[in-house]
Amino acid sequence: MQRRDVLKALAAMPMLTAAGRVWAAPKADARLLVVFLRGAYDAANIVVPVSSDFYYQARPTLAVPKAQALALDGDWGLHPALKDSLYPFWQNRQLAFVPFAGSDDLTRSHFETQDTIELGQQVAGHRDFRTGFMGRLADVLNQARPISFTDQLPLIFHGKSAVPNSGIANVGKPGVDERQAKLIAAMYQGHPLATAVGQGFSVRDDVYRSVSQEMTEANRGAVSPKGFELSARRIGRLMRDQFNLGFVDVGGWDTHVNQGNDHGYLADRIGELGRAVAGFAEEIGPDAWTNTVVVVISEFGRTFRENGDRGTDHGHGSVYWTLGGPVAGGRIAGPQVAVTQANLFQNRDLPVLTDYRVMFSGILQKLYSLDAAQLDQVFPGVAPKTLGLI
Repeated sequence: MQRRDVLKALAAMPMLTAAGRVWAAPKADARLLVVFLRGAYDAANIVVPVSSDFYYQARPTLAVPKAQALALDGDWGLHPALKDSLYPFWQNRQLAFVPFAGSDDLTRSHFETQDTIELGQQVAGHRDFRTGFMGRLADVLNQARPISFTDQLPLIFHGKSAVPNSGIANVGKPGVDERQAKLIAAMYQGHPLATAVGQGFSVRDDVYRSVSQEMTEANRGAVSPKGFELSARRIGRLMRDQFNLGFVDVGGWDTHVNQGNDHGYLADRIGELGRAVAGFAEEIGPDAWTNTVVVVISEFGRTFRENGDRGTDHGHGSVYWTLGGPVAGGRIAGPQVAVTQANLFQNRDLPVLTDYRVMFSGILQKLYSLDAAQLDQVFPGVAPKTLGLI
C-alpha cells in the first residue's frame, strides 16, 4: 500500500480510537455542565402536574395553584418563581423536562442514592468507588477539559484522569440571626406579646436543630442556591474559556418542614437556582451556548403527599432538566403516566420510568458522537435512549 493511499484512508475515517478514547469527536467543542441538587428537591412543586386532581387533594397547603403555574402543556405547569429566568428557555425550545426520572436505588437515603447516581454503576453489582461516571466520561473523551466546582473532588469525577476542583462560596444566610432575634425580643419586653415572641423564637430554634443536622449532611458541603446564583456567572466564564466538562452541587433541598407552595422556602430556593442557570447561560455567551448542555438532577424525588409539618419526605421519582443550545426543548420528554393515586410507587412516590443512566447515555451519544463501546465504558450494561433531547 502506498503512503498516499494510507493518508487517504485515514482522512476518510470520522474518528480514530485507542483504548476507547475519542481522538477527534465531531462535536469536540461541546460543553456539558451537570448540576446536582443535593437533598432531593420536590420536583412535583416545580414541574407541576396541573391536570391531576389528585395532586391538589394530596397537597392541601403545598400545591402550587393552577392559575399561578406557567403553562408547559395540557398536563404540566412550571413554578412561577422561574417565570423570568428559565421559562424563556422553554419558550425558545431550549429547555426540556424529563418527569418520572431517577435511579433504581430504593433506600431513600441521601448518601446511598447520591453515591448510586455519582457512581453510575449497577445497584445490585459490585461498587467501585474509585470511578464515577463523569470521571469515566473524562477518560473516554481525549479532548475533555474537566473541572468540579466543589471544595472536594466529588465521587462523580473519580477516575483515571486528573480533574481539578475549585469551590464556590456558600453565602446563604438565615433571615433573622440570633443577635437580631434577641433585639426583637427585647423590643417586646413588658408587652403582652412578649411571651408569644419568645416562644416563637424558641420553637423556631427547636425546629432548626431538629432538621439542620440532616440538611447539612444531605448537602454534603454543596453550595447554597444563593451561593450558586452569585457564582454561576464565574462558572460560565470558566467554561466558556477554559473547561468543557463541569460539575457543581447545590444544597438546601431537604424540605421536611414549611416547604411553601407558589411562595415560601422552596419558591425562594428555586428562584435563586433559576437565576443562577440563566446567569450561567448569559455569561457563557450565545456562541458557546449553541454547543452547551446543562443537566439538572437530584438523588430522588419526595413523597407525593405532604406531611404533617407542611413539608415532604424522602421519595423516589423526580423530574430532571435539560437545557442548552442543542436541546430539542419546549416539551416534556420520556415515558409518562397519569398522576393518580393508582400510579404512585408504593402508594407514596412518583415512579421512576426513565433511568438517569439511560437519559445521560442518550445525551452523551448525541453530544459527543460516542459509539456503543464508549458509552458502555461510561455506563456499563446500559442501552442508551435519546429521548429526543439533543
